[in-house]
Amino acid sequence: MKASDKYTAETITELYTWAPNLFSFKTTRSQSYRFIAGQFARLGVEGDHGELVWRAYSICSAPYDEFLEFYSIVVPDGAFTSRLAQLKVGDQVLVEKKNYGYLTTDRFECGKDLWLLSTGTGLAPFLSILQEFDTWEKYENIVLVHSVRYRHELAYQEFIHSFKENELFTEYAHKLKYVPLVTRDQAERSMLNDRITNLLTNGELEAHVGLPIDRERSRVMICGNPDMVQETRQILTDRGLTVSLRGKPGNLAVENYW
Repeated sequence: MKASDKYTAETITELYTWAPNLFSFKTTRSQSYRFIAGQFARLGVEGDHGELVWRAYSICSAPYDEFLEFYSIVVPDGAFTSRLAQLKVGDQVLVEKKNYGYLTTDRFECGKDLWLLSTGTGLAPFLSILQEFDTWEKYENIVLVHSVRYRHELAYQEFIHSFKENELFTEYAHKLKYVPLVTRDQAERSMLNDRITNLLTNGELEAHVGLPIDRERSRVMICGNPDMVQETRQILTDRGLTVSLRGKPGNLAVENYW
């Protein structure tokens, strides 16, 4: 596959399988490619008949990394992910030169607590945001919630815990409260065992973390399956929180690239 004025051809350098239906991969990165932590890229692969198939993928890696990293689910018979899952180290994917998305912390003003609510591969943009030093300096508390169906789908746990040992972040690592959720497995005693929306409705999530979600303190980012995003947004707007818009900062930021 050749590059064009709209995209570059990047090479897969690493592949990692988290579960039979979940994998992550790294690619080379064009020196001219720029993005803000939390944004997504549009990736292209060649379809069965030689056509190009494009999909949006949040970027896991940091804006300063020399590579791009993505986290993917395999959709059975999906035109894109089933093809992507067949690729090997050394194969190529296309990356549009333009960056996309508004799930970025610059949407917010002030605030003390940053809540990052995710399901499945919706974790990806938050991994990038956590690698930005400004995120840790700006907030007193950072709450990362990752909801999956089964425990083996809790990807990137070692990476999330590694901030405590990372010399760049160790001074601030105490601010991070990581909340893994499983909805279909029996959870460990210390874990919550329900959907994000239910835990917000019944107050268990905030009680577990020890922080309230309110307009003054909280800034909330939501990424995951469309139903969760819509339901969570509704629950929080009913509490008086507002979606942050250009020129009108609010408390909520959501990503809609499905």
